[in-house]
Amino acid sequence: MEPNSQQRSFSIKLWPPSQNTRQTLVERMTNNLTTKSLFTQKYGTLDREEAEENAKRIEDVAFATANLHYEKEPDGDGGSAVQLYAKECSKLLLDVLKRGPGRKEDESAHTTTPHESVFDISKGKRAFIEAEEAQELLSPLKDPGNSFTKICFSNRSFGIGAAQVAEPILTSLKDQLREVDLSDFIAGRPEAEALDVMKIFSSALEGSVLKSLNLSDNALGEKGVRAFGALLKSQKCLEELYLMNDGISKEAATAVCELIPFTEKLKVLHFHNNMTGDEGAQAIAEVVKRSPSLEDFRCSSTRIGSEGGVALCDALGNCTHLKKLDLRDNMLGTEGGVSLSKALSKHTELREVYLSYLNLADDGAIAIVDALKESAPQLEVLELSGNDITADAAPAIAAFISAKQFLSKLNLSENELKDEGANLISKAIEGHGLLKEVDISANQITRNGAHQLAVTVVQKADFKLLNINGNFISEEGIEELTEIFKSSPDMLGPLDENDPDGEDIDEESEGGDADELESKMKNLVVD
Repeated sequence: MEPNSQQRSFSIKLWPPSQNTRQTLVERMTNNLTTKSLFTQKYGTLDREEAEENAKRIEDVAFATANLHYEKEPDGDGGSAVQLYAKECSKLLLDVLKRGPGRKEDESAHTTTPHESVFDISKGKRAFIEAEEAQELLSPLKDPGNSFTKICFSNRSFGIGAAQVAEPILTSLKDQLREVDLSDFIAGRPEAEALDVMKIFSSALEGSVLKSLNLSDNALGEKGVRAFGALLKSQKCLEELYLMNDGISKEAATAVCELIPFTEKLKVLHFHNNMTGDEGAQAIAEVVKRSPSLEDFRCSSTRIGSEGGVALCDALGNCTHLKKLDLRDNMLGTEGGVSLSKALSKHTELREVYLSYLNLADDGAIAIVDALKESAPQLEVLELSGNDITADAAPAIAAFISAKQFLSKLNLSENELKDEGANLISKAIEGHGLLKEVDISANQITRNGAHQLAVTVVQKADFKLLNINGNFISEEGIEELTEIFKSSPDMLGPLDENDPDGEDIDEESEGGDADELESKMKNLVVD
């Protein structure tokens, strides 16, 4: 669990679409194939049965294509996957229309051939799978001459019987497989059975030449990691490894370090939501140190403190091709932040940096933005929320903003910048051309700071969202903001958590205590 989860704002995920949405799309495409339109007048309409069969197949292929795209961008909101999904449906629908009625076989070959490399059983409800169902479900993998290069068994829980059915099939396919997704594939199984299943899959896939391996959401622990030992040890060309939400302790992290000796080609390593701690971080640091090609590293919510953080950050100094870094929700502290700043000074290819909830404080945050100001010329995203950053760090942050002309998203929420910091940041934003989203919510900002931010961003034609919720803006200030954004209301985020009396209450309370103390001191008599 993430400790700050109750306080954070979450973006809306647009992918995957619900089953109802998918079915609605199938129905819409069926209607397009059976009713009169410009295209059907030219190419002819299909009967209902043929149209529905084609529509289902088109949707299935488009979903698989878009889902594969989304898996490679798991931190996005899914917008690009939705666009690809719609584009693929339109393209394949037009192909069917052009071929006209009575051409099912040709159409089938046309729509499946470009995408037959992906075999995915993860759709539908999360459920157990036993031997009999596995025989039927995995039968396409036994077709002679199939060209599947990716399999996804996620969301289905394999028992011993199902694993034994899968074993010879995977053994026969392992020379052609390049991507294997075994995330969440033993859910609800007793530990002994789950370990046996993992060993069966590991043995069947041993010696395969994979580019991508996903073992997330399996509560592996050390025993689980070692159950996959044969597979892990045999991977010499792995480019992507996902070990998220796997209950990986310091012992399990040590096993990961031991069982993955070949990391020279590793580009993506995701290690989110584990129980690694400082000692485990030392082991992961060794993996990182051996991964000079690393481009995307995620080690968020892993209970890493200052000691482990320093080791990990030192190792990141070797990964000079890093494009995306996510260390959110750990306790690196100021020392870890300073260590990270030294590593970041060597990174010229960084695009996205996520450093929220690391307990950096001013010194750690200043060290990081100073380093990024001089490096990472194409940086697009920086998150520093929840780090106890005050107005003392604002000049350094403002200088960073001014220097990063490709920056498009900045998150400084849940800090203590107040009006002084907000005003400095406003001035830096004023001359910035590409900045589109700024989150400076929950920073004890009053009417003055909010006004400065508002008048700065509202003039930017391409600006999308200013979030100043959870601050101390007066009722008059709220009215003022509403007026400023009256022509572009979507540019201003919600203000439902604003506390118009927050600062006044604090000041009155502090002032009252001071006055009372002063009064008592005046009347104090020393004998």
